[in-house]
Amino acid sequence: MFALAACDSDSTPIVPMAAAGGGSQGAGEAGTGRDSNKLGPNDRLRITVFGQPTLTGEYTLDGNGVLAFPLIGNVPANGSTTSELQQKIAAKLQPDYLVNPNVSAEIVNRRPFYVIGEVQKPGNYPYVSDITVVNAIAMAGGFTRRARKNEFYIRRLDKDGKMVRIEANAGTVLQAGDTLEVRERLF
Repeated sequence: MFALAACDSDSTPIVPMAAAGGGSQGAGEAGTGRDSNKLGPNDRLRITVFGQPTLTGEYTLDGNGVLAFPLIGNVPANGSTTSELQQKIAAKLQPDYLVNPNVSAEIVNRRPFYVIGEVQKPGNYPYVSDITVVNAIAMAGGFTRRARKNEFYIRRLDKDGKMVRIEANAGTVLQAGDTLEVRERLF
């Protein structure tokens, strides 16, 4: 096992699924990732401020997960749920602009996930809720003949914002923004 690890030139640390904020999924389990409902960079949202058509519209979070919203400026949204974002917007509108604002936010498009390595069509794909590793590989055209069909890594930002690699299996659920790596066989 250590000899195989020595061949891996990637210095990104490998962590267990639970340490990366992905819940606890065992072999073959397809549980939902704990952070799959959290907002992140490039997510597109529909925000409705009831009675205020000039504030209502679709907004995209920037590369840092910040929402630029009229009147109130930048609202940090990275790692927040839609209900938390609603509360942040309402709180910033309340004192100076609106009396008792009613804000609704829903996700229109998630940031994509990526599939790299030994698949027929590596690239980015639109995120689908509860998509597993095996489904993502199918979207990418399936394995190449050189692929390891039972050993995968997922690259994801952990709860501290550091990039980590997570050992995954066919039933592991991806999150928006994840990168799935299908490795090459040695022989």
